[in-house]
Formats: sequence, C-alpha cells, structure tokens
Amino acid sequence: MKSLPSEIKLIFLIALLLVVLLAAFTIFVVLMYNRKQLLYLKEQQLKEAEHQNQLLQKELEKQKILEQERERISHDMHDDLGAGISALKLQAEFLKQKAEDGDLQSDIDELLKTSEEMNISMREMLWSLNSGNDTLGSFIDYAILYTGNFLKKTKIVLHSECNDIIAETPVSTEMRRNLFLCLKEAVNNVYKHSHADVLKLSFSQEKNCFSMKISDNGTGIPDDQPKGNGLRNMKRRMNELSGECNILSENLGTCLVFKISV
Repeated sequence: MKSLPSEIKLIFLIALLLVVLLAAFTIFVVLMYNRKQLLYLKEQQLKEAEHQNQLLQKELEKQKILEQERERISHDMHDDLGAGISALKLQAEFLKQKAEDGDLQSDIDELLKTSEEMNISMREMLWSLNSGNDTLGSFIDYAILYTGNFLKKTKIVLHSECNDIIAETPVSTEMRRNLFLCLKEAVNNVYKHSHADVLKLSFSQEKNCFSMKISDNGTGIPDDQPKGNGLRNMKRRMNELSGECNILSENLGTCLVFKISV
C-alpha cells in the first residue's frame, strides 16, 4: 500500500508528459499547417501577380499596335487625301480663272468651298488620330486654334484663359474627341444664334477635375425655347464620359460648362 502513491505519482507524471507531448505535437502540426498555408498563399499571390503582369503586357502590346495603326492611317490620309484635296482645289482655281460664265464661276466657288471644308475635316481627323495629342495641353492648344480659325471671318472676338492646367495630363482619344465635338457644337451655336461679339474660352484644372467653359455676351437662350439637338448631343457626349454639361443662360449671354475627370 505504501508503494501506491508512488505508482500514482508516476502515472500522473507519465500522463502529464503525454499531454505536454500531445500539446507540442499539436502546436507543431498547426505551425506546419500555417506555414504551408502561408507558402500556398504567397505562391497564389505570385501567380496572380504574374497573371496580371501578363495581362498588362498584352494590353500594352494591343495599345502599341493600335497606336501604330492610328499613325499609319494618319500618314496615309495626309499623303493621299491631303494631296488629292490640294490638287482638286488647284484645278478648281485654274478653271475659275478660265471660266467666263457667271453661273459656272459660282459652281466653282462652291467646289472650292467644299474642298476647303474637306481639308478642315481631314485636319481634324488627323489631329484625332495622332496619339501624340493625347494630353490636356494638346487638346487646349487645338481647341483655341480651331475656335480662332472658325471665328476669323466673323465679327466675334475670341478671348481665352487657362488656370492651373497640367499640360502633360493624359487624356484618352475618346475623351479628347468628345470634348472637341462639344466645343465645336458650342462655338457653332454662338456663331449662328447668339448675336454675340465676344466669345470666351476658359480652361481650368483642379487635381483630376478638368473644366471647359464657353461663354458669350449674346442674347442668351429664352426660357420657353425648346432645347435643340446640339444641346442634347453635348449632354449625351458628356454623360457617356461620366462628365457634366451645364448650360447657364442670362441676359448678358450664355455659358456652357463642361466638367470631366482626367
């Protein structure tokens, strides 16, 4: 009977040792499992990063091919269409000098006018296609140049201003094209409907928000006048770009404000 406590003590020590060993083994298994999971997660992250890198490389290659195709089309248009339009205009001017009939001269004048409009349209397309123009600074320069040329033969005086513009800010071709078409429609509306003698272009940038404001000192838009297709088209173009088109009409003229994230 005296040996019983010693046996119990021994059994208790053995049981305690087994519990410690079991706990140590469990901790070891958990650590190994966690390590394996961590290695697996790192491996998956590396695979995902590699996959994303491959997708990015493919997208960059596609963009490069697209830009090269745009440049090719641009050069072909300049060399072929440009030369053809210039030759057509030259021949029309030559015929006008020889023509004696008044009606014939009027027809030739219309031909010259059409060739000049084709030349302007071709220059616009060349500007749109050139990937080197996909910056905010390039858009603003062309917008001012186009508006100045458009108003050159009118009595409307152009003023322009730029505030905090980061010229190198990249813009997509689609964004650049839609902004230009909005500008073109707005300037044409000022010329046709406003009876203004001053048009002001204002460009500003605040971080990634770009604003283009086109204002005039004309008669404004009457409240009861229905919105025409031009105004609806401008709003639609800006909505497609997740931008804004706001029209303000006062006694002293009309102001169109276009806002977009760049």
